[in-house]
Amino acid sequence: MFNQVGPLELVIVLVIVLVIFGPKRLPSLGRQLGRGMKEFKESITSHHDDEDEKAGITAASEDPPRTPADAAERTRV
Repeated sequence: MFNQVGPLELVIVLVIVLVIFGPKRLPSLGRQLGRGMKEFKESITSHHDDEDEKAGITAASEDPPRTPADAAERTRV
């Protein structure tokens, strides 16, 4: 259905957008769309970074006991 989007279809869509929003509003709409896409991309990539950081923090905070005495002290606490 949407496999064939050619230049004529793109021109028609751009003319409709120009008629609806007007030439003064198009640059601000483009900026807002760009910012939204940038924030979305950052939220996706930061979600993966947060998971990596959490895994590193939990692994670093749970140091294994060095001696059997340390292990015994940890179980008492």
